[in-house]
Amino acid sequence: MFLPPMVSRDQWLTARRELLALEEQLPEQHAALAVARRRLPMVRIEKPYTFEGPHGRVSLEELFEGCRQLIVFHFMFDPAWDTACPTCAAFADRLGPGLQAALRARDTAFAAVSLAPPARLEAVKASRWWDFPWYSSFGSDFNYDFHVTLDERVAPVMDNFTPKAEILAAGTPNDLIVSDIPVEVAGLSCFIRHNGSVFHTYSVYDPGFQEAGHAESLLELTVLGGQALPVPAGHVGQAIDD
Repeated sequence: MFLPPMVSRDQWLTARRELLALEEQLPEQHAALAVARRRLPMVRIEKPYTFEGPHGRVSLEELFEGCRQLIVFHFMFDPAWDTACPTCAAFADRLGPGLQAALRARDTAFAAVSLAPPARLEAVKASRWWDFPWYSSFGSDFNYDFHVTLDERVAPVMDNFTPKAEILAAGTPNDLIVSDIPVEVAGLSCFIRHNGSVFHTYSVYDPGFQEAGHAESLLELTVLGGQALPVPAGHVGQAIDD
């Protein structure tokens, strides 16, 4: 067990003031990072992705449920697994009704997507008392295109935005890219609807996604951030376009 060194009160005060100086820089750094995220270019989604849910197949646009923005939780759940990833499950435990309502108040929908079949997703969801939408991407390119299922037989492998060849050339291979079996990766991806099209604006992968544990931190990942327009009363489900 690590314990810090024992010092006098005056030494502690000096060290604490040095740490305070670093802490005081964080808000400015955080704000600059949020601005940089919002300025990241966006990419039009061209593929007609479909997902299987409890009420049948839906498109990516339908996951928005009428909202302007969408946050997708890439929940690790391979079809061959008996149960879901425990780390993802721990994150999902924080996605209660209050958080989802806070996102919807900012015109932002939330959905989880996994490769496992819908029946298995619904069984786990019921056992954990989760109420967020959870869809299967099985049979779709979605997981492979967003690099949350790594399988070289299906698509080129990329880990945290870096192609496998580049990682190997740098001499820094890891278990994700050298695995002989498909690998699941957790993360979050953000999308926005604009002028009749859906755009991908941002993604973050494990372990960075775990830092977004509440509504404000999730909204900071989106292109509109905390400035997303609230849905007018009585108009939930209607799209808002510029």
